[in-house]
Amino acid sequence: MSKMSEPRADLSGHASEVRRVLVWDVPVRLFHWLMVASFAGAWLTGESESLRLLHVTLGYTMGALVAFRIVWGVMGTRYARFSTFVRGPKAIVAYVRGILRGQPEHHVGHNPLGALAVLALLGLTLAVMASGWFSYNDIAGKSLEEAHEVAAAVMLAIVGIHVAGVLFSSWLHRENLVGAMVTGTKPGLPEQGIRRPWRSVAVLMVAGIAGIWWQQWQGAPEGSGYAAISAMVAGVGDHDRDDD
Repeated sequence: MSKMSEPRADLSGHASEVRRVLVWDVPVRLFHWLMVASFAGAWLTGESESLRLLHVTLGYTMGALVAFRIVWGVMGTRYARFSTFVRGPKAIVAYVRGILRGQPEHHVGHNPLGALAVLALLGLTLAVMASGWFSYNDIAGKSLEEAHEVAAAVMLAIVGIHVAGVLFSSWLHRENLVGAMVTGTKPGLPEQGIRRPWRSVAVLMVAGIAGIWWQQWQGAPEGSGYAAISAMVAGVGDHDRDDD
């Protein structure tokens, strides 16, 4: 894996060497977009009783993704590691002062404010999942159900702030941060890039998530959305065989 280095990107005086370098490995990008899809789906299905199992499965998916991200934050590539992008109050204050002076520090990976958003969203996801699990299993009554709704609302607000921050940073640094989370590449010096995209780890991620969904589908109770879909598919298959 890539050797650890200072994440701040000082590109001044190296214009001729700047190129697109790989910053975000495939597991980090897959984690990001699966979290986006899972949270959006969970939020949209939160009030639907008929889609409750889908809502719960999306919650389990988010929990599994956070567990992976914590492990990958310790063992992953350079810019995925918490030790690379999590900074103390001094670094955050210095970054904000740079913005106010019109001389923002440029970071190859997450900037100090982006790091705060990442940590907040990971923590809130765990809170949402834990309170949702207790509520789903009817433990501790209505109090945790309300806590689940509050945590989800706070998470939605943090997501909105994060999106606004990404758009602002894209404008401030004149780079497409959303596009970077799709392609994995950003402008930088050759030595600032990571060497491997780690697609094999991403494949294992997909297999793990698929296992969660398969387990939920197989164990779907009668009357649930999954069971209804399964019955419908089985009925179509039986009808086709009758026609033969």
